Amino acid sequence: MKFVGLVGSNAEKSYNRMLLEFIRKQFKTKFELELLEIKDVPMFNQDDDQSQSFAVQYLYNKINRADGVIIATPEHNHTITPALKSTLEWLSFNLHPFENKPVMIVGASYYDQGTSRAQVHLRKILDAPGVNAYTLPGNEFLLGKAKEAFDDNGNIINEGTVKFLETCLDNFIKYVGVVSTLRQPKPIEPEDLDAGKPIATTIREVDPDDPDWLEKASKIVGAVEGDTYVKLDNGLLTVDQINMFLKAMPFELTYADDNNQFLYYNSQHQDPDTMFAKRVPEQVGNRLSTVHGSLPPARMKNVEWVIGSLRNGNEEYVRTIVPGSPAEIINTHNYQAMYYPDGSYAGINEIVFNFKPWLDWYLKETGQYLAGGKAGSPSATDATSGASDAGGHSADVTSGASDTGQAAAAPAADATSGASEK
Repeated sequence: MKFVGLVGSNAEKSYNRMLLEFIRKQFKTKFELELLEIKDVPMFNQDDDQSQSFAVQYLYNKINRADGVIIATPEHNHTITPALKSTLEWLSFNLHPFENKPVMIVGASYYDQGTSRAQVHLRKILDAPGVNAYTLPGNEFLLGKAKEAFDDNGNIINEGTVKFLETCLDNFIKYVGVVSTLRQPKPIEPEDLDAGKPIATTIREVDPDDPDWLEKASKIVGAVEGDTYVKLDNGLLTVDQINMFLKAMPFELTYADDNNQFLYYNSQHQDPDTMFAKRVPEQVGNRLSTVHGSLPPARMKNVEWVIGSLRNGNEEYVRTIVPGSPAEIINTHNYQAMYYPDGSYAGINEIVFNFKPWLDWYLKETGQYLAGGKAGSPSATDATSGASDAGGHSADVTSGASDTGQAAAAPAADATSGASEK
């Protein structure tokens, strides 16, 4: 599960920030927690709409995609901070990321009662029209005497307090699981696979379907190559080193931007026919409608579903197995959303690989085997579908539907490279 933790203070030093940091580190095997700050959110003023500002959009996008939210609130004059109240105003004015979102409230304060009165007030706010959050009732964590509660490393000292916090978090995890079944995915708008809505990085001077797009576009923008250095978030590499690094990946990688233009693949093989998702250099720069031009209309709708689900935040990723492969191959595709600095959708990356060697290695190393197989013989299963001979339902790996008549949960499509189920 992926949660976000909202720091309810804009102060430089905050025990509520420390509390969320402790939760993030202490319970990292239970869920992923990303901390969000509110210090840059402007004071709410409905006459000066800041809904599209970077600070507000960042919070909106992060909260919108999270499975749940943990808010750590201080208590100021028996209520929440003005900064937190203003943030919640912006996130219930034109934007509504908290709607039907599971929320847990925690709080730390200097005094014995923790943040009890602030938490009661915050619950009322989260229940208000325009916010409409799902706040788990009766699941309160109040950390009093916060100055003495943490050690020098930011860890809560009292073991009983940590144990109670874990119980509250376990309750919230269960609550999120229940609430998630009630949430309706956002409707998917038709995708413009013709790349007809140029974005800031679109090179408009060259037709996307020009087979020489890469060379022509590179010349127009003065793209660097060779031993020119590129400064990355956590590294300094030359273009040649980046190419070597990506080619050495044990996966086939592709990228299409949020204008649905196919921009990159890592060429691991000279012969495209040896790839699990066949690609050729002439496809670089193509519209996705061109990349998928040979697909029947029903399959094109699957492509739109994958992209639209990732764009909307209905899914963080989509995974599928291409059926009909030889027994020694489990052709696996993973589609992952990418995001701009403000958290908005930036496109889709695809990872394609044969999962079978990884599975066989893991089973051999751990001495395990799949149901219906024999020890030391991990391949004694239907590797394509994952079904064993132990009486389980035979799975339609394209859609995720079984022979029980369930509807397809995730239509399968190679959304960026154009690989089909052939």
